[in-house]
Amino acid sequence: MDIIEMGQAVRERRRALSLTQGQLVMQSGLSRATLSALENGQLAELGVNRLLRLLGALGLTLTVELAPTYRPTMDELSAMNAQKAPPARERYRG
Repeated sequence: MDIIEMGQAVRERRRALSLTQGQLVMQSGLSRATLSALENGQLAELGVNRLLRLLGALGLTLTVELAPTYRPTMDELSAMNAQKAPPARERYRG
């Protein structure tokens, strides 16, 4: 998970809890500008302590796992993306 995905997850959780940004910044100690930048994918770095305070305010925890050692090839990635892609539409000729 990168910081952009983390920001999206924070926004989704905040909304699921029916919290405003103002309420969350009061609970977490972050500034509103920092929270907004995180949620909008515009924050370059957050820092572990601030991240932990934010996650705690949202009732979330941080889990560390071993990264996968296998990295797929470009051909494998292309095949996986092709499986996820919606079927192409046929052109209507009426």
